[in-house]
Amino acid sequence: MAMCSTFCPRVSTHLNSKPFSFFPVKHRFFVSIKAQASASTPKDDIPASIGFLGLGIMGSPMAQNLIKAGRDVTVWNRTKSKCEPLISLGAKYKSSPEEVAASCDVTFSMLADPESALDVACGKYGAAKGMGPGKGYVDVSTVDGETSKLICEQIRATGAHFLEAPVSGSKKPAEDGQLIFLTAGDAVLYEKVATLLDIMGKSRFYLGEVGNGAAMKLVVNMVMGSMMASFSEGLVLSEKVGLDPSVLVEVISQGAISAPMYALKGPSMVKSSYPTAFPLKHQQKDLRLALGLAESVSQPIPIAAATNELYKVAKSHGLSDQDFSAVIEALKVKLQQ
Repeated sequence: MAMCSTFCPRVSTHLNSKPFSFFPVKHRFFVSIKAQASASTPKDDIPASIGFLGLGIMGSPMAQNLIKAGRDVTVWNRTKSKCEPLISLGAKYKSSPEEVAASCDVTFSMLADPESALDVACGKYGAAKGMGPGKGYVDVSTVDGETSKLICEQIRATGAHFLEAPVSGSKKPAEDGQLIFLTAGDAVLYEKVATLLDIMGKSRFYLGEVGNGAAMKLVVNMVMGSMMASFSEGLVLSEKVGLDPSVLVEVISQGAISAPMYALKGPSMVKSSYPTAFPLKHQQKDLRLALGLAESVSQPIPIAAATNELYKVAKSHGLSDQDFSAVIEALKVKLQQ
C-alpha cells in the first residue's frame, strides 16, 4: 500500500515494550510499539549471508536494497532472467530454494500466494531441505495463517527458526525501503534480522505467535480493498451526475476522509490508467483469505464480501494483472449493461 511511503514515521518495535490492546476484551493480537530508534543488533549477530527467494514486483526491490546496503545476498527465482539485474549488482545465484537456504544464514521469501509460498518452502527442492540449526527463514509473503503455520512447522523441524513477516506496502515503498513489517514467530530471529528489516522498511511490529502477522496483514488489505472499491464508486458516480471526478479527488484530499492512497491513485484512475503497483489479482486473493479468516471465528464482514465480488468481476474482464485500482472498470462495465 503505497500510501505508507510518505505519511508514516519510522517506528521500531521492541520485545521488551509493554504490550497493549485497543480492546478491553480478550484479544488475539499483541502489538509492541516503541516510537524511538532501536538499539542496533550486535554486529556479531547480524546474518553474514542472506538468501532471497522470489523476485517479483516486491521481492526484487527488497533484495536490491539489501545489496545496496552492502549485504551478501544470494537469490533465486522460478524465472532465472529476473535474477540477472540483481546478479549484475553483486548478488550470487543458486538454482533452487534448497541451495539458497543451505548456503545462507537467513533466507527471505516473497511469493505471490499461499500455494507458491508453501511449495518454495516445503516442496521437493524447497528451502526447508537446506535449513538447519542456527539458520532462519523469514516469509514476507501474504498468506493465510494456516499456510504460515505449516511452513513454520517444517522449518522448525530442521532446528531452524521461523518468522512470518508480511509487509504493508507496494512497489514504490519497496523501492524506497519504506515497507511496514508485520512479524510473528521466533523472537530470537526477529531480533537477529531487525537490522535487515530496517534496511527494507520504515517500521516493524512484533505480534507474537505465528499466524498473527498473517492475520494482521489480511485485515489491513481487507480494509484497503474496501476503501478502493468505495472510492471507485464515488469517482464513477460523480462523473455520472455531471461532476468532475478530478475535483472530487481534490475535495476528498482536503477533508476528514483524506487518505494518501486516494491522492496517489485518484489522478490516474480519472484518466483510466492503472500502472501496476499492487496487482488486482493479489488484492482479490487477500480479500478471499480475509473472508476465510472471518469465517473461522464466525465474524460477519458483509462489506468485504461485497467488495470481493466486485474484484472478481474485474478479474473476469481481464484486469488481473493491472493495479488493484482498476477495480473501477468493473463498475463502469456494470453501469454500461
